[in-house]
Amino acid sequence: MATENSNAENSTTERKRFWNNDMEAIIGIMIVLIILGTINVFSSSFILAEAEFDTPYFFLKRHIINVVIGFIVFAICFRIDYHVWRRFMPFILLFSLVALILVLLIGPQVNGAKRWLPLGFTQFQPAEFCKLVSIMITAAYLSYQVKKGRAIEILTPQTGIILVMFALTEIEPDMGTASIIAGIPVIMLIVAGLHWKKVLYLIIAVLVSAAGLIWYQPYRLERLKVVFDPWSDAQNVGYQTVQSLSAIGSGELTGMGLGVGVSKYDYLPEAHTDFAFAIFCQENGFLGAIFVFALFAAFAVYAARIASIARDEYGQILAMGIMILIVGQAIGNLFMVGGMFPVVGIPLPFISYGGTSMIVTMAAIGILVNIGRLGKKS
Repeated sequence: MATENSNAENSTTERKRFWNNDMEAIIGIMIVLIILGTINVFSSSFILAEAEFDTPYFFLKRHIINVVIGFIVFAICFRIDYHVWRRFMPFILLFSLVALILVLLIGPQVNGAKRWLPLGFTQFQPAEFCKLVSIMITAAYLSYQVKKGRAIEILTPQTGIILVMFALTEIEPDMGTASIIAGIPVIMLIVAGLHWKKVLYLIIAVLVSAAGLIWYQPYRLERLKVVFDPWSDAQNVGYQTVQSLSAIGSGELTGMGLGVGVSKYDYLPEAHTDFAFAIFCQENGFLGAIFVFALFAAFAVYAARIASIARDEYGQILAMGIMILIVGQAIGNLFMVGGMFPVVGIPLPFISYGGTSMIVTMAAIGILVNIGRLGKKS
């Protein structure tokens, strides 16, 4: 009888679970975020789309196309053993560097920046792809050092490649993306066990580099200053931050309702891209914002669990890097939209409109799920 009761309890516990393993949890969270993002993309963009393209569905249609492509890429990455990407890394690196150079040579200039390669039906942003590439080459280096019991170094050929991608992206200019390309490998080095003295040298190098980039483009210093008091220049440098905070605050507890938010009526620039979360908060309120926070927090937990069951060092470090990429961008965007971080153009995964960003993120999650599927406890 005791055994039967125990089995019944275990069966009930299993039925209460939303998913059977961490991989299903990651996929479920991704789908929920995609649904929320699709609704938000349309709600935050239909005014702009109607004004510029004579149809409210312009951005929605392109977003749905990107989601479909993203699911195809996700399925491919889910099925292919993640070690295969390591073998093809020289070709991936060559493609990445050539694409970054082509952007500077033939890419169309939009708002003073060259970031996209036109592909007819859509546009490709190589720098977004390089975020994932930088993680993959860092994971390959770190896993080899850890497996062999060797010390982790800062100055390596991999670091040189990442710095080249960083420089080409910065020239576009796109400091936000460039910072992610170089920043996540830095975090990975530290987490993987970089000696504390080297960590100190690395922090100094990052601070000096950041100061140099700010000096090179003085408007960045103004953006940094305005973080402390955006209302001091509310009609100029602080405009986006002030409008973002106003949108968030006006949502109160439950929001104004889907499609009802007023900030997208030409008040908040980039309402459907970098500041999409501000519109989301205005229309869904504090409760909606907390739900999104919870989704990304859950994603971090399940991604960390997948990293813990990976069958080798490469899988563990790669999974960790992917988790930092997605959750780190989410934190950066939320801080930026909330006025606690300078405006540097970091998208919120799945919620912000952006084709290449969406596809690359879904590819990364496909690799993450593949690591879990082939894991030692799967």
